[in-house]
Amino acid sequence: MNVHAAAGQETDADAGGCHPLFRDAPSTVEFNKLRKRLLRDTRQAIADFAMVREGERWLVALSGGKDSYGLLALLLDLKWRGLLPVELLACNLDQGQPNFPKHILPEYLSGLGVAHRIEYRDTYSIVTDKIGEGATYCSLCSRLRRGHLYRIAREEGCAALVLGHHREDILETFFMNLFHGGRLAAMPPKLMNDEGDVMVLRPLSYCAEADLARFADAMRFPIIPCDLCGSQDGLQRNAMKAMLEDIERRMPGRKDTMIRALTNVRPSHLLDRKLFDFAALGGAG
Repeated sequence: MNVHAAAGQETDADAGGCHPLFRDAPSTVEFNKLRKRLLRDTRQAIADFAMVREGERWLVALSGGKDSYGLLALLLDLKWRGLLPVELLACNLDQGQPNFPKHILPEYLSGLGVAHRIEYRDTYSIVTDKIGEGATYCSLCSRLRRGHLYRIAREEGCAALVLGHHREDILETFFMNLFHGGRLAAMPPKLMNDEGDVMVLRPLSYCAEADLARFADAMRFPIIPCDLCGSQDGLQRNAMKAMLEDIERRMPGRKDTMIRALTNVRPSHLLDRKLFDFAALGGAG
């Protein structure tokens, strides 16, 4: 376990006119529009799903990918602006993947004065022992990682575990459940864990993956690839991603429409008898 506090962080931010993470950010009109759009989408999700309880502590999961870097940057930006009254603790779980560059995240976070915890747990050996060669490790790896993150959140007094899933992650999950699971379900933007003691939050629920990718490039985040273990995401999710990209190319704006549809559900126009009492319609006959 490796814990670092960000002493003097607020003073540094105030002195520089922005959070230290943004000191070398581009000053172009295009980047400022992108940053404002991501901040707006993040604030909207936080407000729509009542994510904030003032004074709480949030554990921000940081994998080293573009989405989690973007999540941390946007939350720090909101906090610096006085729009996020919670304490943030970044956390990376080193899962023992071969060739994982252990120095990148602690050096990056320490250089910015960001409070963080780095923890090593060799879940990679467990996954490779249980999953056959050539199969995707992602599902079991994710479950093991989530369990450790819940534990760390408890140890650090964090009320919430904050994840970097974005709009496309939610839509892909929805269609995977529709096509393969036989149910209408997506990734919830806010969810209580099974034990009932840690809230899971996804503030990037409205943010477009393409925007996060452009943001990461402009910010020059030190990206750590997610394929160090040699396993790739499942074929089903890749197929959903390709399908959604094709739909968006043919009909621009459809992804935004789909996300809005998930916020505008009409149980009486579906077929779930548990959600709507069809038998009560029309009286006794």
